Amino acid sequence: MHISTYAYFGLLTLLMFALDVWQTRNGNVTIKKAAIWSLVWIFLAFLFFLSLYKFWPVFEPNSLYTPHDAATAFLTGFLLEKSLSVDNLFVFALIFGRFVVPHELRPRVLLWGIIGALILRGIMIAIGAELLESFHWVLYLFAFFLIWTGYQLTKPEEEEEQVSSLPERLVRKFFRVIDSYQGTKLFTKDSHGLLVTPLLIVVVVISMTDVMFALDSIPAIFAVTQEPFLVLAANVFALLGLRSLYFVLEGMLDKFVYLRPALAFIMIFIGIKMLLIDTDWAIPTMVSLLVLLTTMTIAVIASIMKEKKADKSMDN
Repeated sequence: MHISTYAYFGLLTLLMFALDVWQTRNGNVTIKKAAIWSLVWIFLAFLFFLSLYKFWPVFEPNSLYTPHDAATAFLTGFLLEKSLSVDNLFVFALIFGRFVVPHELRPRVLLWGIIGALILRGIMIAIGAELLESFHWVLYLFAFFLIWTGYQLTKPEEEEEQVSSLPERLVRKFFRVIDSYQGTKLFTKDSHGLLVTPLLIVVVVISMTDVMFALDSIPAIFAVTQEPFLVLAANVFALLGLRSLYFVLEGMLDKFVYLRPALAFIMIFIGIKMLLIDTDWAIPTMVSLLVLLTTMTIAVIASIMKEKKADKSMDN
């Protein structure tokens, strides 16, 4: 991959990030506005998907992928990362509730969290690609890790386990923390010197939570494609729409009762796909795309039906 490709894509990422900052500049994100922007981010990802069909030989002249292979791998990776990111939103909601984050500050917290996520995931992708190129057997470690993670998702998880208090303890150990939020400030001062606001603790907790989720999602997307540029692009487009998606789903997260089993199945399936990559039973990327779409569709429809059934029972 040419360095210039990463440079141009980095510029594109900055422009899209600036657009996301601009559209949430006043901190007032309504469900309608968030829904519109969620569609905008999906549309931009679709445009990039189409560009791969026409310009993939320009992006990577020496790639063994055809334009169709590259576009399909990106779309599958994007949908995979988007699906896995929904699980992040449940934990974000728990964090906001636990720290009583004012609604107008939540876009800013998610903004800082996404900045950290983009940087850390970029580093993890670079390391992962290098490992896979130098030590192919690492692929099988990733596969078993994904299968184990999927199995863990089949078990019930307590809220206290989902939100680690370690980041909070570390911040409080090294800094004095003021009790109340000070607008969007992360730091403030008093007569004794520097203090940090609760907002900094929330940002640190969000960032470290995303790192933990990335330990699952980065190996998962390497099962779809081992082209670092496609892995990076799928992560960028999935993360940039995450803030808007949160505000669309914020009031409905507790209704997606079958999301966790669906994600468990997806993780195990992707782990098996990774194990079979170099065999005669290798699973085509198009099949993975169909399995992913079918699983998430069934999970959403089943969740909606269960919610409606519960509402009817309450009415009776």
